[in-house]
Amino acid sequence: MKTKKSSVLYIFFILITVSACRLPLKQTIKRPVYKPESKELYDAIVHMDSIWEDSYNHCKMDIQDQIISEDIEFFHDQGGVIKSKAQLMAAYKNNICGKVTRELMKGSIEVYPIKDYGAVEMGYHRFHSITDTSPNSKFARFVHVWKKENGNWKITRVISLH
Repeated sequence: MKTKKSSVLYIFFILITVSACRLPLKQTIKRPVYKPESKELYDAIVHMDSIWEDSYNHCKMDIQDQIISEDIEFFHDQGGVIKSKAQLMAAYKNNICGKVTRELMKGSIEVYPIKDYGAVEMGYHRFHSITDTSPNSKFARFVHVWKKENGNWKITRVISLH
């Protein structure tokens, strides 16, 4: 009797073990679909991003000056940190104007409110050198922190990843 009971338990154990081995070890978690918390805020930041991009792509330094906050902090994974508006503006003027353009990945922007401050914008963009004929540069993640001051939006923090 014990051998029959032992055999059944042994077979049961084998079946459970084989079934467990067939389960995926790594489950894929799907990223939730983004939906803006505030459509009004989303639209405002997307609009500001388009103004910023146009000024970046067309060397409109006066617009850049209006959008960039005095207390800017610009974090670049390859270039380091810039904590001076004057230094950032000089870098744009000397290294970007007439040399590089930005392209936003359509539909990639996400905007999240920051209570009593402004918003965080995240998305993907890529840059094209005007002299580079290769159309396939890689999209990269960016984060902009926007502050609303006296009714005007200013970028206070940038994280640029490549």
